[in-house]
Amino acid sequence: MTAGLFAGWSVAAKIAGFCLAAMSALAFLMYGMDKFKAVHGYWRTPEARLLAVGFFGGAAGALLGMLVFHHKTRHGVFWVMNLTGLFLQAALFVYCLELP
Repeated sequence: MTAGLFAGWSVAAKIAGFCLAAMSALAFLMYGMDKFKAVHGYWRTPEARLLAVGFFGGAAGALLGMLVFHHKTRHGVFWVMNLTGLFLQAALFVYCLELP
């Protein structure tokens, strides 16, 4: 048995945690890149893609990106989708923690 932060986690929780962290990092970078593109007049990332990445695993990074880059903060659908995704992702992670 190894000691450490992840010692008591199931394999499923470790995989879920890694996937959620990776998707959140991707979402954060996507929001930052889209804000840069918006300011400089380049082709933008489709809103559906930003919403999908946030909802399907990257909600924490998407919300952080919204706040850090002040991007899409006036669009209610982004708040609803990302907060809903965050709730579902947290529930999935807690469920994975309970697995053997």
